[in-house]
Amino acid sequence: MSFTVAIDGPAAAGKGTISKAVAERFGLAHLDTGLLYRATGARVLDGLKPLAAAETLQADDLKRDDLRTGDVARAASQVAAIPEVRAALVAFQRAFAQRQGGAVLDGRDIGTVICPEAAVKLYVTASDNVRADRRYREMKASGMDVTPESVLADLRERDARDSVRVAAPMKPAEDAVVLDTSLMSIDDAVARAVAIIQAAMG
Repeated sequence: MSFTVAIDGPAAAGKGTISKAVAERFGLAHLDTGLLYRATGARVLDGLKPLAAAETLQADDLKRDDLRTGDVARAASQVAAIPEVRAALVAFQRAFAQRQGGAVLDGRDIGTVICPEAAVKLYVTASDNVRADRRYREMKASGMDVTPESVLADLRERDARDSVRVAAPMKPAEDAVVLDTSLMSIDDAVARAVAIIQAAMG
């Protein structure tokens, strides 16, 4: 049978790191659903129409080396606000979630839209300043030319767009456990998530 863990939250809150760690800990498959939107956004920047980019997405598109750039992040957030694009990518995500052996999916609408029946729902968050600092250090380490102020402004703009969109706005599911990582180390955040999942597994 499948055991699904839904992990949502804004950018740079730690949901990706936590998702990978718990997937490895419990032997579950992992899908970073944000990559689907980033890859779609990247293909739009290449000249494709948003719906065509989503409908013809291939596994290799998720391996592009430009998916973490600021331009692609903005394009991803913009295409994610298009209901038809979201619908085109929902089936892929739901099929992944129902695979034998279980799965961990992280994104922005997993617990509310993609997997409302997930066995465990986490909403990972952190303060704007903490998230911006994490993303800034990550981008600088990758050689990107950014400032702390521009990264913070970008994060806030994306949060606002993702929270107010009509199609699957970013918000915690009513039965999600909120995990604020602002003052937590990665190890502490992962340990907390593992404990929540273990309790759900009985």
